[in-house]
Amino acid sequence: MIFSDFFKAIGQLPDGRFQSVLWRGIGITIALLIGLYAILLQLVEWLTAEPISLPGVGEITWLGDLLSWGSLGLVFILSIFLMVPVASAITSLFLDEVAQAVEEKHYPALPPATKVTFAEGMRDTVNFLGVLVAANLFAIILYVIFPFAAFFIFYALNGFLLGREYFQLAAMRRVGRAGAKELRSKHLGAIWLAGCLMAVPLTIPLINLFIPILGAATFTHLYHRLSPG
Repeated sequence: MIFSDFFKAIGQLPDGRFQSVLWRGIGITIALLIGLYAILLQLVEWLTAEPISLPGVGEITWLGDLLSWGSLGLVFILSIFLMVPVASAITSLFLDEVAQAVEEKHYPALPPATKVTFAEGMRDTVNFLGVLVAANLFAIILYVIFPFAAFFIFYALNGFLLGREYFQLAAMRRVGRAGAKELRSKHLGAIWLAGCLMAVPLTIPLINLFIPILGAATFTHLYHRLSPG
């Protein structure tokens, strides 16, 4: 059933509102990565401002170029892991538009949903990003202790956190914060599994650009399937 929710979301990708959120999300993601790369280049420039000389070798003139290309590779690698928090932020900002488009097409008989205010959305985003970053920093310890299970730990942890966030935001529009929390606790397993379904492609470059919007749509379908009403 979770896969049917996901395929329904894919089927609605041509929707104009989906496309609008998609391109805004891609713009935000690219801007963040460019900003990160610019910061790394400034750091490289600062580190190589003075020529480095080694005994018996002389001045090393190629170090700056090496570090510059290395920083580009580092940004590419970081983008795999950064997409998880970036996706959560994009989802928080634009979920209402995606959910509205999904409900108008698939659930037209529903009454208007309660809109989450910008202040509430930003608060939830900041709180969730804090939890996400703290949890992944703690997980580094687990990666070192259990290197053979690092991938499983990463996907299980972020699948749980992403599922929790996506579902909470989708359900809040219809049943409020308390109702969303109660429903989330009742269907924790299905929500966790759906979160893992989102976390895996988030680590695949280019494909991960589409996942925030597909996640928002998928969890809107998931909420309506699990909701008693």
